[in-house]
Amino acid sequence: MRRLFPVTDQTPDPADLGDREWSLDELAEAYAYPELGPEGHWLRANMVSTLDGAAQHDGRSQPISSETDMRIFGTLRALADVVVVGAETVRQEGYRPARAREAFAARRAAAGQGPAPAVAVVTASLDLDFSLPLYTSPLVPTLVVTGAAAPADRVAAATEAGVEVVVAGEGAGADPARMVRELADRGLRRQLTEGGPRLLGQFVAADVLDELCLTIAPMLTAGDAQRISGGPSVAVPHRLVPACVLEEAGFLFTSYRRI
Repeated sequence: MRRLFPVTDQTPDPADLGDREWSLDELAEAYAYPELGPEGHWLRANMVSTLDGAAQHDGRSQPISSETDMRIFGTLRALADVVVVGAETVRQEGYRPARAREAFAARRAAAGQGPAPAVAVVTASLDLDFSLPLYTSPLVPTLVVTGAAAPADRVAAATEAGVEVVVAGEGAGADPARMVRELADRGLRRQLTEGGPRLLGQFVAADVLDELCLTIAPMLTAGDAQRISGGPSVAVPHRLVPACVLEEAGFLFTSYRRI
């Protein structure tokens, strides 16, 4: 069964979808970024969780994902200017450069976007293998986001590899709020973070997350897997409102936006 439950005016209300696959246009409309003013930016997160709160199984998100989840994953990437991801997630998930997708070419061109989103890797240590395709052969140059006190030799190694280093903090690591501004100042205003949990926790604690796209997998794992966000708790829980909910094969694909 596939259902789409419209919640806001931005969510499409197609006729009964029956058992057919959602089109990419329907998904793109459901997950469209809001209109942004000249100085505006929008940071959304895309995460997956089991019913008992696990964001990973055996250290990776793929075992708790689904085919439709990956279609939405690809749609969210195709709508973004930049994909912001932590270095540990890059290593664990084997990140490669974002690719251009013909199905979204016209939509991206109309929005003034390039052929594919950039990838911005957030790291304090710059302990990265700059010989990997993510850095050597991206369609859009990969960025490394760090702090002013990051190891000078690793910053030099990144620069020598042709990777742009974005300084977004005074210490070794990047400051979440400054990170959002620095990327937006480079024209990367439609921002998507794919975690991991520590990075998402930093965005939540800094109160700079505008939207959470959360896939709820109909699975139980127990164990001690990470939640979708980690780190220090906030003084007052941040309240979000639902934007849309989709269902397929027991998976719920939700979107919540800041009030």
